[in-house]
Amino acid sequence: MTVLYNPHAPADAHLIAKYDGRAPRYTSYPTAVQFTADVDEATYRGWLAALPPGDPVSVYMHIPFCTRLCWYCGCNTRAVTRREPIGDYVGLLMRELSILSQALPGRLAVGDIHLGGGSPNMLSVDELDIIFTGLRQTFAVAPDAEIAAELDPAVLSGEWIAAAARHGLSRASLGVQNLAPEVQKAVNRQERFEEIADCVEALRAAGVGSINLDLMYGLPHQTTRNTLTTLDAVLTLRPERLALFGYAHVPWMKAHQQLIEEAALPGPAERLEQSQAAAERLKAEGYVQIGLDHFALPDDTLAKAATHGGLHRNFQGYTTDLAGTLLGLGASAIGTTPGGYVQNITAELGWRHAVADGKLPIARGVAVTEEDRFRADIIERLMCDFAVDLAAACERHGRDLAELEDAIDRLHDFRQDGLAAWDGQVLTVTPRGRMLVRSICALFDAYLAPDAQRHAKAI
Repeated sequence: MTVLYNPHAPADAHLIAKYDGRAPRYTSYPTAVQFTADVDEATYRGWLAALPPGDPVSVYMHIPFCTRLCWYCGCNTRAVTRREPIGDYVGLLMRELSILSQALPGRLAVGDIHLGGGSPNMLSVDELDIIFTGLRQTFAVAPDAEIAAELDPAVLSGEWIAAAARHGLSRASLGVQNLAPEVQKAVNRQERFEEIADCVEALRAAGVGSINLDLMYGLPHQTTRNTLTTLDAVLTLRPERLALFGYAHVPWMKAHQQLIEEAALPGPAERLEQSQAAAERLKAEGYVQIGLDHFALPDDTLAKAATHGGLHRNFQGYTTDLAGTLLGLGASAIGTTPGGYVQNITAELGWRHAVADGKLPIARGVAVTEEDRFRADIIERLMCDFAVDLAAACERHGRDLAELEDAIDRLHDFRQDGLAAWDGQVLTVTPRGRMLVRSICALFDAYLAPDAQRHAKAI
């Protein structure tokens, strides 16, 4: 039987009102808000040429196509009904890969490949073969490379699963979000649990060893009850990982979100109750909470990394990927090198034109300074471990603790409200404060000017 969650502290409503401003998700630092056109193709080519030939890299490929447009989606994607645009895109993706390979200092080793979107399973089997042939011709893909893909259960076929498994697919993420019919109707994503279960069974039968299910809270008409009912269903599949993301309502950035009825959205207190109830349910089922919004079984590599301080965070969320370079391919793809971050042209048509002209399709980015690396280290540890030894961070980066005096002073209210603790060396986010870790990270963000038009709510 599903039991409704009872919030622990009545003061939570006061804390939400006090701290629930807008804050970055800190999948990078500096964040994408700091990207500018000052970083261009020439900048990126210089960063690529300077890569150490012996260091492994990771690859992200963006596939911006779906069979349907989910109204909550914040990704760069579009719904298509014809095959031609996808086939043409794959051809240009391989051209971009060729242009990239000529800019690299050699045939680099790759340990992680991630296909994102959109829905990569919109690719045909032949297109999937073309992509992996191109990747293996360009890079030395490790035999034990983690190869992951984000998949839409509605268009996932047995033939596609077999082809992906043949190419080494080791982890699959399936979008579930919420199974309540009224929620699904409100976000234009109708899906039966049986479809998801069939996909999980087929993936496991093909040898895909890690299944991740993506869930959300804060959707229109979502309640704690239907959140827990959704969990009751998906937990019968015993996925190795689950992600529990808060819906970010940013209709000024994503026009299709205007189709969502704002009056049906749960408020901050309801969102918090949904996320906390789901977290308690998952922990009771034996899952380890990973950072802000991920959960994993204890023997999963993500859980082990979190236990031993080896967890990291990038644009795909929490990860065990240790590579210092992520090469992004496709429209809107973001990459990182030791020199800084780059993002490809977001508009698919502009990306197509640039690649067809033989260019690396860089639209913007940001060069990373030594101070950026210092602050990024602090923010990543807070996001991953909910604690950071500031004195040790200063020592690692050759900085002085006095540089953080302003941020430490602004911790006062968080400490007074029992959300954070500071002993003069180590900053710890308390269990009660974890819901606001992004707001605590923001204290160390030298660039942040709270902007309601750029960031989602902190809770």
